[in-house]
Amino acid sequence: MDDVERIVLPADDSMHENSGEENFNESAYYNFFDPRQRVGGFVRLGNRPNEGYAEMTVCFYLPDGRVAFMFERPAIASNAAHDAGGLEFSVRTPFVEHHITYRGRACLLTDPLAMADPGAAFAANPFVTVELDGRWLGLSPVYGGEPRRREGDRWVSIRAESADQEFAKGHIEQHGKTVGSLAIGGERFTLDAPGIRDRSWGPRYWQAPQSYRWLTMSFGEDLGAVPSLVVQRDGREIHGGYIFREGRDNDTIVRTEVASEYTGAQRLHDRLRVRATTKNGEAIEITGQVLSMIPLRNRRGGKVTRIAEGLTEWRWGDRIGYGLAEYLDHLAE
Repeated sequence: MDDVERIVLPADDSMHENSGEENFNESAYYNFFDPRQRVGGFVRLGNRPNEGYAEMTVCFYLPDGRVAFMFERPAIASNAAHDAGGLEFSVRTPFVEHHITYRGRACLLTDPLAMADPGAAFAANPFVTVELDGRWLGLSPVYGGEPRRREGDRWVSIRAESADQEFAKGHIEQHGKTVGSLAIGGERFTLDAPGIRDRSWGPRYWQAPQSYRWLTMSFGEDLGAVPSLVVQRDGREIHGGYIFREGRDNDTIVRTEVASEYTGAQRLHDRLRVRATTKNGEAIEITGQVLSMIPLRNRRGGKVTRIAEGLTEWRWGDRIGYGLAEYLDHLAE
């Protein structure tokens, strides 16, 4: 497979053809944090057209520690668009400008850790109306793509994993910022919020990898990083990510090492020390402190998977940044 490269095509910022696997997924995700107002969060739509629904998630971290969270599986009939459950993403200019809107409701959690039991958390906490209207503006070059081989004048997709073990056949990431407005109940915020977004397509089960650590970091509009470490079921480690510096090509990360300190009865990550090594041999060290944590849950086939979403303050030298430290682990099998 020496002739296979991970290639981004202009069409990769549009909806992809449904390749027919039962667990085909096309998801788009945006996170953002406004350090002036101490408010931010993430939104995600994962279309599963062959299962007849989308995974719709909105999660907003408020300055006082509360979290507004909603998850639904609205019915969909195709992979024509990301538009379900009141959440909609549209691409105005590929890789340059998108539009993000949400009009719906969310559960307002005084104790976000309660979401470890979502049924009880939804029953015990109030719901409020939420409106998000944001322009997402790209800042960095695009990272990632899909494994492809050149055949004549076109790139042809190459499968790297079986459908039951694949987590994303194609995947792109990009730093950007979200500008616009966010209203949660009676509170309204005007956003100017750096963050990152991703898009993934192809077969996906959340249970496919053994674990992963996905660390998104924005240090303003000129500097960022996304180190990642995936451990497959057979023990293979996949190191990835990139460093973004304004005016330069992305520096690809080839090794990610994460030392974590855990806290509380749920043993959730709290402090992190990250060492990332780039393709050109540069080694960087970044520390993180989780500011707010919400544990999310996915169940399939008797497996319980936790995706722990920690809003994190990052320190890289004299720079302070923000983002999500997302840890995937399996709690019971």
